[in-house]
Amino acid sequence: MNTAKALKAYNTVGVESSVDSADPHKLILLLYQGALLAIASAKNQILRQEIAAKGASISHAIAIIERGLKGSLDVQRGGDLAKNLDDLYTYMTQRLLLANQRNDTALLDEVSRLLIELRTAWESIRPGTSTTVAPTLTANAKQQAAMIYGRM
Repeated sequence: MNTAKALKAYNTVGVESSVDSADPHKLILLLYQGALLAIASAKNQILRQEIAAKGASISHAIAIIERGLKGSLDVQRGGDLAKNLDDLYTYMTQRLLLANQRNDTALLDEVSRLLIELRTAWESIRPGTSTTVAPTLTANAKQQAAMIYGRM
C-alpha cells in the first residue's frame, strides 16, 4: 500500500487517532471506523435538526471515503476487485450527498451497512489471521484482497 498516501489522506480528513504506528491494514480499518463515526454523527444531527453540523459530518464521511478509502485503492494491481470497490465508494458518496439534501437517515443507514460489511470483510483478511478465523478465504484470496490497497 502507498502508506504515505493513505496516512496523509487519513490526517487530512481529520479523524482523530494515533496512526503513526498503524500498519497499512489497520489504517484502512481506521478509515472505515472514521467514516462510520461521521455518519452516526450526521444521523444524530438530523434527528436534532442541527443542519449545519449534519452537513459538516456528511462532508467529513465523504472525504474519508473519497480521499482515504477510494484514494488508497490500487486499481492497476487490484484488478476487478479494486474497480468494484471504487464503484461502490462512488455509490456511497452519491448516497451520502442525497442523504444530505433530503435529511434522510435511511440513506445514512444504507451507507453504514455497506461500510460495516466492508470493514468486517477487511478485518477477516488481517495479515497473520489463520484460515480457521476466515475459513472461506484461501491464502490466494487473502493475497488478492490485500492487493486492492497495494499492500503487497
